[in-house]
Amino acid sequence: MKSSLGFLKQNVFPAAAGFLLVFGLAHVGLFERVENLTLDLRTRERVKHQPEADPRLAVVAIDDESIEKIGRWPWPRERHAQFVELASSAKAAVVTWDILFTEPDTVTPANDVQLAAGAAKARAAGTSVIFGAVTNEKPGAESEKSLTLPVAHIEGDIARIPGDVALLPPVPALQEQARYALVNTPPGTDGYRRVVPLLGRAGTRVYFSLSIESVLQLWKVSPTDVKVRLGDGIYFKARGVEHRVPIDETGGYLVNYRFGIEGSNAFGFSLLTEGLKEIYLQKKKLDDFPDLSGKILLVGQVATALTDNGPTPISGFTPLVLVHANVIENILRGDYVRYPSPWWVLLGCTVVGIAGLAIFSKRNLVAQAAFGLGVPVTYIAVAVYVWVQFSLWLPIVWPIFGFVALQIFMISRRLLAEQRAKAQIKGMFGTYVSPALVNRMVASGESPQLGGHEDEITAYFSDIQGFSGFSEKLEPAKLVELMNEYLTACTDIVQDEGGTLDKYIGDAVVAMFGAPIALPDHAFRACVASQRVQKKLLELRAKWEAEGDKWPKIVWRMQSRIGLNSGNCIIGNMGSRTRFNYTMMGDNVNLAARMESGAKAWGVYTMCSEATKAACEQHGGDRVIFRSLGKVVVMGRSKPVPFYEIVGLKEDVTPQTLECLAIFAEGMTKYYAQDWEGALACFARSELLEPNVPGKTPGVSSNPSLVFQDKVRHFQEDPPPAGWDGVHVAKEK
Repeated sequence: MKSSLGFLKQNVFPAAAGFLLVFGLAHVGLFERVENLTLDLRTRERVKHQPEADPRLAVVAIDDESIEKIGRWPWPRERHAQFVELASSAKAAVVTWDILFTEPDTVTPANDVQLAAGAAKARAAGTSVIFGAVTNEKPGAESEKSLTLPVAHIEGDIARIPGDVALLPPVPALQEQARYALVNTPPGTDGYRRVVPLLGRAGTRVYFSLSIESVLQLWKVSPTDVKVRLGDGIYFKARGVEHRVPIDETGGYLVNYRFGIEGSNAFGFSLLTEGLKEIYLQKKKLDDFPDLSGKILLVGQVATALTDNGPTPISGFTPLVLVHANVIENILRGDYVRYPSPWWVLLGCTVVGIAGLAIFSKRNLVAQAAFGLGVPVTYIAVAVYVWVQFSLWLPIVWPIFGFVALQIFMISRRLLAEQRAKAQIKGMFGTYVSPALVNRMVASGESPQLGGHEDEITAYFSDIQGFSGFSEKLEPAKLVELMNEYLTACTDIVQDEGGTLDKYIGDAVVAMFGAPIALPDHAFRACVASQRVQKKLLELRAKWEAEGDKWPKIVWRMQSRIGLNSGNCIIGNMGSRTRFNYTMMGDNVNLAARMESGAKAWGVYTMCSEATKAACEQHGGDRVIFRSLGKVVVMGRSKPVPFYEIVGLKEDVTPQTLECLAIFAEGMTKYYAQDWEGALACFARSELLEPNVPGKTPGVSSNPSLVFQDKVRHFQEDPPPAGWDGVHVAKEK
């Protein structure tokens, strides 16, 4: 009896309590977000190995090649009218347009009539045509002769279905000759489209989405024969088979993404149209032309310059027509996300946890480590496999979190029992130059020549931290406005300090100091420019925040990293004999780029090499404040390079920051002496005085004090080898 109680107390209760706790946290926001991310990773892995989509579906892609051949988007509607007629000649079952024709063609009204006539001919030939519609706060013109009716049979609270007060359908002429359905695929709270609506509400009326309407038309199912049960499914019978499409209480559907554009049976709009014209208008016979009979042709935008793209589990920049395509393919194949019973998962995890506590807690550390690593790796491998093969969503986050927590408990208990000591488990878990310089170049009487020469300059690289996030949250026009303001400010400062703009690379600014006009103090000028840019960005952040809702919060937190290096480089006009650019190249240019990209790892926003610091101090004295961050072997080099943070200009650096630098320098001395406790204490003190503080300074997630605390903790657990000289070897560019 005593033995049984001991077993329960020592093994069963801790395992059961631990897994029940994390199981209860499974639907907390953070856990859900991380779980979704793990599913995205599994989905991206699966997409790489999927066969092509269901042959009954083909995506007609308005791609870059089509726009290049046909012309700027949007195209005249006569193009679409011609396509739908050709598609019906090819006996396509359904032609669905993930495109809105909600506004009349005021330039050529006859085009609306022509498109409606094309839809009528297609319908007469047995091809269903579906146009896109959206819910809207202002109603569009609805025809009394519309072929589309709201969903008739719904069980549940339709107020929970997303939508708006009114419907914005295609122009009336199209409503009378074709059906329409909703194209809305709004993103989730994190910006990704995982759950998309199969139903949309316009006032008190409910309509089907483009994807399910396409399948219903393919299988000749009347919308009046469809029953909707919110929180359960959409039910209909087709070709003698009962179908259920699972939905949640809002009519949302978890998309079982299987393919991207590569596996979607995609055909370019222009190529497909030209082929159909040759076959049905010119009566030619084409070998290997795709058979379109009986297919759903889903027409949508995939060109990179168009706006109908967004983040999905497939990628961060996905043509949204693929969302509809994946939903259609899911329904055609009955391929829906499956869930195991959470209670069975909980039971299985608990049993494994009990076994681990009972069997391995008293084994040697090798066996315990093998168990501690083997179970999570095996579980993750199984979760990936069943998702790839069977669309079975096995949760990863809470079981792994629970198992990790159990291992922590096991290790802590073992240390307490064997050593009677406290266990510490630490989570490691781009005009080139200013007008003044142009005047000096003109006065020299020398014409630009193709070719370069070697000279000593300071190379300057800057890049916006997390720029992809700006691209996702800002529409193109707003992104251009933001970048123009930012790049203008940066360029003006660089040129004001005598620098030369080399190029812009997206959000990055590449410049040089000391060419084409020699500047003895080029390093000092570059350092001053870098700090003026950082001060200007501080002003811009305040300005953007004061503009309120004009900009999302990510803009208020914009930070830019800058890297500098001085040395001999090849500079001059390089390119072809008819077109060339004034630029720089060489190993020292590459090192400047490494300074910029490497700044992130050290929690700083301006970083330079020792050569830049020495040259700066030679001409600028102590006006520029530096902080030594050690030595690093950057990618592409074999020798270590001392590098420094440019903290600021002397007149701007506060006494608190100067005190921080002194304490930090003391910590570095202890760090090189491998006095880990002393170094950790110094870095903890300097952390409190750092000018950039995570959670307080906009956009900042780390600083040198925090970085070196992590390094010290790492060396406390895994001491460096004998002869260690403090050099850090960079694993990334």
